[in-house]
Amino acid sequence: MSVRTSRTRLITAAAGVAIAALSMTACNGDGDVKSAGPAPTVTVTPFTTPPTAPATPSTSAAPGAPSAAAPTGKAPAATASKPAANAPVSSAPKAPAVPAAANPSTCEGSNTKTTAAPLNRPVNHMLLTVTNTGSGICYLYGYPAVRFGEAQSVPPVIDDSKPQAVVTLKPGESGYASVNLSSTDGTDGANGRTVTSLEVYFHGPSGNESVGAGAHPPLPAKGAYVDDSLKVTYWQQSMDDAVSW
Repeated sequence: MSVRTSRTRLITAAAGVAIAALSMTACNGDGDVKSAGPAPTVTVTPFTTPPTAPATPSTSAAPGAPSAAAPTGKAPAATASKPAANAPVSSAPKAPAVPAAANPSTCEGSNTKTTAAPLNRPVNHMLLTVTNTGSGICYLYGYPAVRFGEAQSVPPVIDDSKPQAVVTLKPGESGYASVNLSSTDGTDGANGRTVTSLEVYFHGPSGNESVGAGAHPPLPAKGAYVDDSLKVTYWQQSMDDAVSW
């Protein structure tokens, strides 16, 4: 028999003896099982579960529930939107164009009406009245260039009658000039004659040219007596200034 087999048997026998001894110790003579003493107390520490953090309530309102920012029964206040910093600035709406007819122009035959009336005082004088019939302001420049009958030239102007400013006529307003028809004493004038027609022409801003259409105011049926002393005043803003020469 081998040495390994002998060792195995010895170990087995020893184990059996130990078991038998334990059995004998545990039993008394009558076969009752004696208590080997109170069981050791085992303290069980319960496993503690870490507390769970409370769930964060959702900020989204439940379907059908009123929003927290708007109480039940009230509509949420509208928030005014702020324009972007680079938003284009509206230009102020533009004024309508002024009609050409309303722009200032030169008074002449097409936008005025001219009348000629003999004056009793001063004697041998005639008053020319020009009324603005247009829709805008017009200016009466200089003095009237008058032509009586078949005259080849216009009479001179009285220099001292020149006004301080150009006569300005709004629609419906009138300007005036007087005409010294003849000498009052009959000695200064020559080539006296009676004329039955009159033409009036208008100057432009320079005072040297004739502009626009002329006017043809009628004369009295008996005509007007003129001589070489014939002369005119500058256009005046008032009648009193015109007849004072």
